[in-house]
Amino acid sequence: MSKVVVIGGGAAGCMAAYSAGLCGHSVTLLEKNEKLGKKIYITGKGRCNFTNACDVEDFFKNVVSNPKFLYSSLYTFSPDSVIDFIESHGTPTKVERGNRAFPVSDHASDITKALEKALREVNAKVCLNTGVKSLVVKDNKVIGAKLSDGTTLEADHFIICTGGLSYRTTGSTGDGLVWAKACGIKVTDTRPALVPLNCKEDYIMSMQGLSLKNVTLSIFDGKKKLYENFGEMLFTHFGVSGPLVLSASSDVGKTLEKKGSLLAKIDLKPALSVEELDNRVLRDFNDNMNKHLSSVLRGLLPSSMVPVVLDILDFDDERQINSVTKEERASLVSLLKAFPFTITGLREFKEAIVTQGGVSVKEVDPSTMKCKNIDGLSFAGEVLDLDAYTGGFNLQIAWSTGYLAGISI
Repeated sequence: MSKVVVIGGGAAGCMAAYSAGLCGHSVTLLEKNEKLGKKIYITGKGRCNFTNACDVEDFFKNVVSNPKFLYSSLYTFSPDSVIDFIESHGTPTKVERGNRAFPVSDHASDITKALEKALREVNAKVCLNTGVKSLVVKDNKVIGAKLSDGTTLEADHFIICTGGLSYRTTGSTGDGLVWAKACGIKVTDTRPALVPLNCKEDYIMSMQGLSLKNVTLSIFDGKKKLYENFGEMLFTHFGVSGPLVLSASSDVGKTLEKKGSLLAKIDLKPALSVEELDNRVLRDFNDNMNKHLSSVLRGLLPSSMVPVVLDILDFDDERQINSVTKEERASLVSLLKAFPFTITGLREFKEAIVTQGGVSVKEVDPSTMKCKNIDGLSFAGEVLDLDAYTGGFNLQIAWSTGYLAGISI
């Protein structure tokens, strides 16, 4: 039996402590907050979308950074395993649209209660309000953790589950990344992911509060298409947000940092081809020949978008339908199929759901989560350079890597 210390009482840390305890180790879980799973409480708007109940093979398609690294952990502890674990520890679950799994109660606290019950089962010692300053390394092995009160806690093995840099108020302040660097472990550049985007054009901000459904968002670096997807998005006082945009941020963040700006286009009528849309517009025009263009456009667009479209096309508000030329109609159709704007940057970590970047996966054995070059050390969860789209995938990465780290000691 080994003495195991897990640092960080979030999803990965609780699961690592549980699985290490399951193997008979003497486990101590250190958490600097006053309670476990502080970030779990705010996921899924407080409902906790704790995994995605899709096939494992489909799961990999939703991982943005380093999906291949996750093969061992996801097959060892799959979404089905997590659902079984949560249910067997007293919390009934349900699966909603998009395979998103939630507790039946819609209370994130029930997920944390299941974890606390599991930790009691394996006699894990939980130390709350216990911060860690640094790791103690001797002869290329981690032998201790220096605590905030000045004492040193020694153990045979340490699992770092300190999270990334998003939601700093929950304790994710990048501590594990600092310790990794101090040990000579490579840490890749970090950036906010699943985060809203800043935009250049004033007309985007003028539509603040407008939500678009069933549109296609495309983002380009010159002629190269970096992202395209169908769904919902939202205009804000700084740019754009909503599910489509959050996913896009994870795909384009690295390029956006390098290039400084990217072109985005919205297909406002993705169900119609250019020809079909032109026929639809022509039909509307023919039925309303003596009306103002602005009033007819309200049948095609949300009302707050109408003045923006007229302004981009340089059409007068009072313009009558019967004066619109075939070429002008074609430019309107083109705009509806490719409404342009410029993305100028990612919003800050405080608005991000996850962190992109972290401890390089090249430094960690994917079949055990152990550090390759330093003994007595493992990593799990968001501290690693792993991130995925929304829908329960990021929490599943935490469960899977945490579980594998614990059982591999």
